[in-house]
Amino acid sequence: MGSRVHLTSVVTALTILIGGSGLLWGALNLQRSAIADELHSYAARLLRFEGFAPAAAQRIVDSDAIRNLSDCDTQAQRALVLLEIPLAEAAMRSGATGDFDRHMRSIADRSGRILTCAPRDSLAWLLLFGLEVTQGRIGDHAFELLAASYETSPNEAWVALRRVTVATPVLLSAPEGIRQKILDEFKNLVRHRYVEIPVRAFLAAPASAQKLLQARIEELDTPSQELFARTVQELRS
Repeated sequence: MGSRVHLTSVVTALTILIGGSGLLWGALNLQRSAIADELHSYAARLLRFEGFAPAAAQRIVDSDAIRNLSDCDTQAQRALVLLEIPLAEAAMRSGATGDFDRHMRSIADRSGRILTCAPRDSLAWLLLFGLEVTQGRIGDHAFELLAASYETSPNEAWVALRRVTVATPVLLSAPEGIRQKILDEFKNLVRHRYVEIPVRAFLAAPASAQKLLQARIEELDTPSQELFARTVQELRS
């Protein structure tokens, strides 16, 4: 039961924060000669939290045109990972276990390709951590992957917003050093006024984890604490 809870929360977090949940868009007629350029554009837009029409995403990840992409075209490989994450969640929620497993294998494979050519890609390390958690493997290896994400991008909000959401569900299972990194990042995001996503992570956390997160918020200045409390009230209502 516990691993299933982790699976749902982590895959949903990745979908919302990496796959996007807002404006849906998607070009359906990618030409082989232009596929890399198109995917570079998709990656940039998905990382700005724009959504992508599921049918378009499925058509792209199944396209013959992507087979000739270089493994070291990191932007293109990243776009394909971002497109496939919501498809994995949809398969999970519909009970299509075969499709879910296929998408998960593909996400793991592409994340590995990214790291082969760009070993300091913090998003790829985070994705691999999330995949470990979805399979109930919440042990030393999983947290080593999360540690690598922190080490390769300790201060960038674009990945921190995603990391806090993926890491918070396993806060209580984390080794002490990693737990402190999760708590510190949570506090620093609120300090820098990136509030909504940390609050959503806070509200989804168990009560014992909320106590640890709340203690970090109480270390902040009064305006930051008030902003956090106000956002909690707004998102609860």
